[in-house]
Amino acid sequence: MKRTLFKASVICMLLGGSIFSTQGFAQSDPTGKKRVTDTYAITNATVFTAPGKAGVKATVLIKDGIIMGVGSNLSIPTEARQIAGDSLFIYPGFIDGASNAGITKPKDPEKPENFVSSNPPDEIAGITPWRSAVDQFAMDSKVEDLRKSGFTLIQVVPDGGMIAGKSAVMILGNEASANLIKENTALAASFRGSRGMYPGTAAGVMAKFRDVYKNAELTKTNSDKFASTPGVKRPAINDTYAGMKDVVSKTTPVMFSASSELEIRRVLKLQKELGFNLILTDLENYEGVINEIKASGAKVLIKAEVPDDKAIKAQKEDASADVKAQYARVKEAYDKSIAQAGKLEAAGIPFAFTTAGVKTSDIGKSLKTMIDNGLSETAALAALTTNPAAMMGLSREAGTIEKGKMANLVLTTDTLFSEDSQIKHVIADGYIFDYETKAKKKASDAGNGTGGVKIAGNWDYTTESPAGRGAGVVAIKKEGNEFGGTITYDDPSGSGKATAPIKDVKLDGNSLSFAFEVNAQGMSIVVEISGTVEGNSMEGTMAVGQFGSFPFEATLSPSLTAKN
Repeated sequence: MKRTLFKASVICMLLGGSIFSTQGFAQSDPTGKKRVTDTYAITNATVFTAPGKAGVKATVLIKDGIIMGVGSNLSIPTEARQIAGDSLFIYPGFIDGASNAGITKPKDPEKPENFVSSNPPDEIAGITPWRSAVDQFAMDSKVEDLRKSGFTLIQVVPDGGMIAGKSAVMILGNEASANLIKENTALAASFRGSRGMYPGTAAGVMAKFRDVYKNAELTKTNSDKFASTPGVKRPAINDTYAGMKDVVSKTTPVMFSASSELEIRRVLKLQKELGFNLILTDLENYEGVINEIKASGAKVLIKAEVPDDKAIKAQKEDASADVKAQYARVKEAYDKSIAQAGKLEAAGIPFAFTTAGVKTSDIGKSLKTMIDNGLSETAALAALTTNPAAMMGLSREAGTIEKGKMANLVLTTDTLFSEDSQIKHVIADGYIFDYETKAKKKASDAGNGTGGVKIAGNWDYTTESPAGRGAGVVAIKKEGNEFGGTITYDDPSGSGKATAPIKDVKLDGNSLSFAFEVNAQGMSIVVEISGTVEGNSMEGTMAVGQFGSFPFEATLSPSLTAKN
């Protein structure tokens, strides 16, 4: 199986890149091997020091990864490299909570010969509170994608079962540096049961969590007595109870993944009974339990995404009454979902975002959708900066732009949530990462290919990935009011080229996206392409499942151009 996955990943990298990029920029310094200089000043930029603060023209002075000053009359050292910020907008670096970026799956433990499915060893049952995300973390393409989107700190959680282990905060600076900022920021827990053994159900997970927690409490009590009272028998302490010690002591919160209202209610029941500090994460559907969440005092991480609106856009006017009623129910559910974040704000519940399970290229669009449906820009920025910093105990180091804090900044071409805003620089730990930005073109008839953007025809593409260079042809054709076509790529079996149909083709202005599937030794891998079209050229990224995103360029063949 490992060999198959390895081969599939290599194949994906050979495919690897994309024709387009929704963000319209490419990293010009992808490595961050060294700082541009130890001291530099971003001059005369519009600086938003914190959520709710108005932007002011100021200079930001940075030295050795620390903000040395913010103001309009700073004395700039002669050794500082100056970056003209006249047309730039500066925000605090974004912070991602409960992230799985850069996390690798640990090796599955072997079952003992005397294995009993009704009472398995803790490690086999997915109960590993002693594990740390630090041991599973490595800079990878998803980490780089998050940094391109403005994230400078991520709270990573280990991969595992119902009690996976302790999270840690990593800074997305130089990959060769020690990027650890803080360990043991939370204990990661979920309703992920164990296959073929106890606990295999949500009810079983609740019972087992309760059992582990109470036994850890008892062990701590006995340990405290042993340490303070002569003649007391030394208690037996195993890895599980030792790993839970700071949780039952209330110094480390439990970060419990609960996406639905039912799961949230179950977690809140456990919290009320056991009394641990709680962070709810991965929230997707939570409107019906907002009052309960507020009453519990739990901290909240919601997914930085909204549901796909394909079903809404696909509704037909000539549908039957039954179908229209179904459409109405779908639309109602969609409208409720995209308004939830605004209702959290209205209830006075501070929250942050998690990108776990979220397509990075969709984050910006999702946030704008939330803002269009009730969430204020101030609350959205707080959810990216000050709120997660507070949750992680890092308010003194991050979340705002102030003297003495880490030099984690996002520099944009326009105000953050405006339609045409693009990220030009990201500074993490004082290391600067540059991105190319492009002027966006608007078609006179966006979405149908009859305006200024032409996409029908044969596009010759090339792509670069760690596995090498790949090439092929994307053939796009008009099919009624929609687009379809095919793409050729290197056959995973090694026998030349293979062809697959492209689907979900969308053209919005000069932004184009579509997807296709690759089959490799029985594995079906979805490849998603999104980006911009500039005349007869296309460029951007191709997202290949869990294997990351790769650059891609294409040119429309003039002799084969079809009429749109």
